[in-house]
Amino acid sequence: MKTAVVSIILMLMVAGESLAQCAMCRATLENNLSNGNPGIAAGINFGILYLFCAPYIAVGAVAYFWYKTSKSNARKELEKRAVLR
Repeated sequence: MKTAVVSIILMLMVAGESLAQCAMCRATLENNLSNGNPGIAAGINFGILYLFCAPYIAVGAVAYFWYKTSKSNARKELEKRAVLR
């Protein structure tokens, strides 16, 4: 449990440095920034973060619904056994 909390804290601390691009994207964005167009750079960085977080959110949602369903099934099984006695 403690390891998970420490891992989450460390991931949150380095989240600000996760704004990375490939070399070609970086060069294009630097050109746009030097020409006074920061909107494209912000959009690319947001897209990178979105693509980074989306799989984790999807896995978390599946895990939550799986847990919720298994808990519900366990409760129903317990009620069924209580009725049979």
